[in-house]
Amino acid sequence: MELGTITSKGQMTIPVGIRKHFGLNSGDKLQFVIEDDHIVMVPAKGSVRSLKGMIPRPKKAISIEEMNAAVESEAAHRMTEL
Repeated sequence: MELGTITSKGQMTIPVGIRKHFGLNSGDKLQFVIEDDHIVMVPAKGSVRSLKGMIPRPKKAISIEEMNAAVESEAAHRMTEL
């Protein structure tokens, strides 16, 4: 078990072994989750910016009107399936 100390400013140093194990670096973010009487810290890897380029650009740009029509069409289709 490794220990860290909370400073008077609420800051904490994560032990080097933990940082190395999870590949944590300066500036990385952690999510804090409360589970019963425990605090769980989870590396918050990635950001919205990391999603850029995951979906290829369409070959042909479409207008807002075309998008709205497609949404309306799909909504109507789903309503008939209920």
